[in-house]
Amino acid sequence: MPKIIGASLAEHREKVRGKLFAALSDLMERSGFDAVSLAEIAQQAGVGRTSVYNHFPDKESLLIGFIEHETETFLDDLRQALVQVQDPQEQLRVYVREQINLRRSYHLAPAALRAVVSRHTLTRLRDHVVLVEGMLHEILAAGIDSGRLPAQDLDSVVPLINSCLSARAVPESGPERERAIIATEAFVMRAVGVPEQAVAADKVPVEI
Repeated sequence: MPKIIGASLAEHREKVRGKLFAALSDLMERSGFDAVSLAEIAQQAGVGRTSVYNHFPDKESLLIGFIEHETETFLDDLRQALVQVQDPQEQLRVYVREQINLRRSYHLAPAALRAVVSRHTLTRLRDHVVLVEGMLHEILAAGIDSGRLPAQDLDSVVPLINSCLSARAVPESGPERERAIIATEAFVMRAVGVPEQAVAADKVPVEI
């Protein structure tokens, strides 16, 4: 009988899933989703291969579970970050920063996986992207309604912004990372019509 991790079966299940998600994320970043097998994921996670099937019937189901977990975590973190921010312009700044801070593995869905997963899986992954886009849509709509942003076609603007953020390569640490984040915030804010004086509220750090 497999050793139980945690104080209960529910805790054990969550811990095993967490190990599988971490292993999948690491292996995808190194080798790509199509090159990774369930056996490799199980070995990396330190989980018995047959135990994996108690949680996910196949690799694509594991991917969907992972992206679902990432999305829920991101949305929870974003809501917490926005709770004390009332101004839509500043909410947009928060959204940009939270998107950049999100682990790169999330951004593999769905465009980078289009050629290597089934249509059903691609649709499920797209559903989670729509949830994230919905948060940005709400922020921008509130800005338009309050007069803080000019009227614009949000159905076109929202995916453009998210495409920009998902493709943006940002340094892992140091002043270069903060400089890149601030520059990206400014770019997105200008793109949706935030006045220049508000865009420049945060200055790009200067090295001394």
